[in-house]
Amino acid sequence: MNINEEALKLHEENRGKIEVISKTEVKDMHDLAVVYTPGVAEPCRKIHQDVNQVYRYTAKGNMVAVVTDGTAVLGLGDIGPEAALPVMEGKAVLFKYFANVDAFPICLATKDSDKIVEAVTLIAPSFGGINLEDISAPRCFEIENRLKKILDIPVFHDDQHGTAIVVLSGLINALKVVGKDLDKIKVVVNGAGASAIAVLKFIMSAGVKNAILCDSKGIIYEGRKENMNPVKEGMAKVTNRKMIKGTLADAIVEADVFLGLSVAGVLKPEMVKTMASNSIIFAMANPTPEIMPDVAKTAGARIV
Repeated sequence: MNINEEALKLHEENRGKIEVISKTEVKDMHDLAVVYTPGVAEPCRKIHQDVNQVYRYTAKGNMVAVVTDGTAVLGLGDIGPEAALPVMEGKAVLFKYFANVDAFPICLATKDSDKIVEAVTLIAPSFGGINLEDISAPRCFEIENRLKKILDIPVFHDDQHGTAIVVLSGLINALKVVGKDLDKIKVVVNGAGASAIAVLKFIMSAGVKNAILCDSKGIIYEGRKENMNPVKEGMAKVTNRKMIKGTLADAIVEADVFLGLSVAGVLKPEMVKTMASNSIIFAMANPTPEIMPDVAKTAGARIV
């Protein structure tokens, strides 16, 4: 049985991966009266008197909403809210297992940014934080920024900030191994979605000065017209200062680092061979990377 068959079997047998479990036992009528009516009225009164008491008397403070519209799921793309649900359940499992934070999937049947912002705003009283997940770019940037202005709880877009934190951490360690510095390396980022843009911004804020961003149409440069949006145009102004044009193959020549947040198989062995010595490759397309690790190593990459 391969990993895909095993995953399908697990999901079928368990009917998903999460459930709601009571923190308190209900063994008799007294217990029922305490957890529900009439006893429950007292914490309601306390919260009504001071809304901040909701963090003291309810699960709000440790409850996160994992919100998606299913438009940018893994490497699967726009597959819809129902098909995105297994991923959101999986993220809830990660929250619980690694941080003991309770999370609940919210899959919205709309691609309208206004409706998503409205829906999340309306459910926010139940949650201590909002984790936006797998919402396509550039809509995801607008949605996150609007929610941060409206809500008084943390809003975190995992595809952007979670990925960026992990990538920078790994890159710092990889550079220590090969003896290179952030401010002296050439970095090529392939992919111009939410994750790629956030990673690029983050590594540049940490010290990377020479970076090139590529999308499905090739190298992004200031003045390019095809397949551009305001976010890409903004990045074009601060990257690719040599105004290199062409394809990923052109961008990657003498690059020290390749960061892939795009699609499977786009990085070819012959491209890796043109990179600088002691090259570093983070091929992160999900579920299948831009190049397989053994192929990248054989082509000359030092760290994959």
